Amino acid sequence: MKICRYVMREAPASDAASPRYGLIEGENVIEISGPPWSAWSRSSHSSRLADVRLLAPVEPSKIVCIGRNYAAHAAELGNEIPKEPLMFLKPPSSIIGPQEAIVLPKYSQRVEHEGELALVIGRRCSHLSDTDDALSCVMGYTCLNDVTARDLQKSDVQFTRAKGFDTFCSVGPHIETALDPSNVLVETHVNGERRQSGMTSLMIYPAAFLVRWISRMMTLMPGDVIATGTPAGVGPLAAGDTVEVSVAGVGVLRNPVHAPQA
Repeated sequence: MKICRYVMREAPASDAASPRYGLIEGENVIEISGPPWSAWSRSSHSSRLADVRLLAPVEPSKIVCIGRNYAAHAAELGNEIPKEPLMFLKPPSSIIGPQEAIVLPKYSQRVEHEGELALVIGRRCSHLSDTDDALSCVMGYTCLNDVTARDLQKSDVQFTRAKGFDTFCSVGPHIETALDPSNVLVETHVNGERRQSGMTSLMIYPAAFLVRWISRMMTLMPGDVIATGTPAGVGPLAAGDTVEVSVAGVGVLRNPVHAPQA
């Protein structure tokens, strides 16, 4: 099942700020009565997919990210493999959806892409044990680009500023509920050139482990997002680029890159 969040392309101005959730079925979107992590029902209202504008399919209370979760990526940046998951947060204000622009900040000279598989939490979970079925807490999966100001990350040591700029967390194009996250292909292309390619089976800490581990530090709420780490091949983005993150079985998240705002 593919779940999206959208607005009508030709909606009156009064409706423009009223996103809806829906099911993508073929070339149509079926509106549902509320967020997919709550009780919802199908409506009788259907729209053509071509007539809607897809938004980021999540509105999380937090975005929990895992760094250096692929050995080759840790190596390419000269880092050791973490002895425990390396966790950091991105602010919800950094989220954009498909086709929205990643805006390069004037404070950085080196902004890079990091394509990832993201987990969307479906129910509240806290202090999960090793025997709990962690993936039962996951409603679905989507693509995420953990955009990073690499020069600021290196100078600051901690990651908040480098990864927290507005537009630095593109998510979408929708949530796929029917996916086994253990061995899917994650790729990033820039202007049609493949930059990153890796199977999730190469993760140091797999998806289920991450859900359990994070739940012991902080309560995960419905709609929260876990970014599971990026494969090797991270590289720079420049104004005028188009960056695409794809996850096999989910889809392609596409964003243009714009110059810093004046």
